[in-house]
Amino acid sequence: MLHINDLTYRIEGRPLFTKATLAISQGHKVGLVGRNGTGKSTLFRLIKSEISPDDGEINLRKNMRLGAVDQEVPSGPQSLMATVLAADKERASLLKEAETAKDPLRIAAIHTRLADIEAYSAESRAGSILSGLGFSGEDQRRPCSDFSGGWRMRVALAAMLFAKPEMLLLDEPTNYLDIEGAVWLEAHIRTYPGTALIVSHDRDFLNKAVTHIAHLRDGKLFSYTGGYDRFEEALAEQNRLNMALLGKQEDERRRLEAFVIRNRAKASKAKQAQSRVKRLEKMRPVATIISDPIAPIDLPGPERQLSPPIIRFDDVKLGYTNDVTVLSNLNQRIDPDDRIGILGKNGEGKSTFAKAVMGDLLPKEGFIKRHKKLRIGYFAQHQIDSLNPLASAYDHILELMPDATEAQRRARLAQFGLGIKNAETAAGDLSGGEKARLLFSLIGFHKPHLLVLDEPANHLDIDSRAELIKSLNAYEGAVLIISHDRNLLEAVVDRLWLVNKGTVRTYEGSLEDYRILQLEKDRSIKKSNSGEGDARKQSRRDAAEARKRIAPLKKAYEDLEKRIAKAKNRIPTIDKELSVSDIFTLNPDKAVKLGKERVGLVKLIEALELEWFEAMERFEAAKLKEGLD
Repeated sequence: MLHINDLTYRIEGRPLFTKATLAISQGHKVGLVGRNGTGKSTLFRLIKSEISPDDGEINLRKNMRLGAVDQEVPSGPQSLMATVLAADKERASLLKEAETAKDPLRIAAIHTRLADIEAYSAESRAGSILSGLGFSGEDQRRPCSDFSGGWRMRVALAAMLFAKPEMLLLDEPTNYLDIEGAVWLEAHIRTYPGTALIVSHDRDFLNKAVTHIAHLRDGKLFSYTGGYDRFEEALAEQNRLNMALLGKQEDERRRLEAFVIRNRAKASKAKQAQSRVKRLEKMRPVATIISDPIAPIDLPGPERQLSPPIIRFDDVKLGYTNDVTVLSNLNQRIDPDDRIGILGKNGEGKSTFAKAVMGDLLPKEGFIKRHKKLRIGYFAQHQIDSLNPLASAYDHILELMPDATEAQRRARLAQFGLGIKNAETAAGDLSGGEKARLLFSLIGFHKPHLLVLDEPANHLDIDSRAELIKSLNAYEGAVLIISHDRNLLEAVVDRLWLVNKGTVRTYEGSLEDYRILQLEKDRSIKKSNSGEGDARKQSRRDAAEARKRIAPLKKAYEDLEKRIAKAKNRIPTIDKELSVSDIFTLNPDKAVKLGKERVGLVKLIEALELEWFEAMERFEAAKLKEGLD
């Protein structure tokens, strides 16, 4: 299907690929992963023949139809449905020819071919794809020009999927999707009859949608079977074995060097010593694959916590005009230690709710009360876009730290991975990940009490996302996250709010429950269209109701898991503070306080682990009673 042989490519003299080789077989779904800047998007351009390699070759099967989402998204007066249908060029050409064809044999051949390519069910298939990506039936009849760039990118994705190319090239396809769209896409990719090569930093998507992982590192491509978790395990084991081999090699090197030093001057041992020298010269170092250390993302919490609640909604109604209400009956509160994930389809009002939390949107009715000393850090795509494109990262920090020394400013940037190479680069020339790190540096500068994060991981690679998770778990303020990255949400939040049907309510299930619910909705639509029986529909509804009944039990033990993890994560921080030399002499009160806190945490962990075990038993018993796997 696709063979990359000894590929070499340089950018401004810097080698991006050096004799890289990869083979992708028919039907494989391959996730392409690697650090930002390693050349994943460049590889796509090489495969599409937009640029030529310096050496080596890329072989695609002859006459193979390749599908990719272009940067130029549809924006004309055509409806979404017409735009997607037009992507199947063979169907469009045959329908046009059928209108003018006169030869009976040709007419018969045209209609036979139209039947073969399922042309007569095309609208139904296009509608199903658009619906899966979040477009209602009414949306599908509207012109592309009515939609924003992100939504038009979804239309381009729908058109490409509808055309059914033999090989898909997808570059971060979930960046433009909500959780519902990402769940639909992963299911679609799994059942797609063709082959796919997908650049993604979404760990959960890579675990569920792909059959193989291609890892781009050090200018070469390495293939692994399975999803991302299996790849990570294989990489860790490979690293462990390499380190063990490296240790043995170093022992052998030291032994040979010692022999040479001892015996080189002895005539009787000179030949043997010379032999050892040759062996030393031929001894090639083991190519270890320990990752370069990833720069941290440091988000300091507030120096003092505020009294709860820090924000409270009382019977709030939100909208942008007097006659249009987006959300109503809002009665939420946010406390200083809350970790909340916001679920809901795009267009339901998640961003509207976030604007109200920020104070950028006033209520039409009701009251929003904020603590008078509340500081909020806000991360969103438009915040990244609002960075001064002509000013460097250093210039942005200079505005916040006018009285600091240059060393202090550069140290601040270095805490977010913006070192000597990119501190002086204009923001407009930074990569998406570097811009995101700069924005994290800016929003965390004043030590906010609340972080409101709208798709914070979109521009970060998987390693940087892990650093973000670590930072958010160490952050001691409140967090409100809107994200399609389920791994990020599962690792950070302990409460879920669902924006749906014009309001915001607590979602009692887990993210996995929510994912299954979206898959069931999609299957329900497909099977109802294909005439599924009432008995199977009822069985599915019964299972969904059973999961809903036991959801509070599942949430109870998951909440305990998170509390245990939070307590365990605090202990190393305390140990680090206690390890400071002379702390018991210079600051005995703090040392005693930290010691008491550590003892309390150990006791708390023991109690929580007992509660967790009991909660798990209750949940498993309930699952057995309900007949669930």
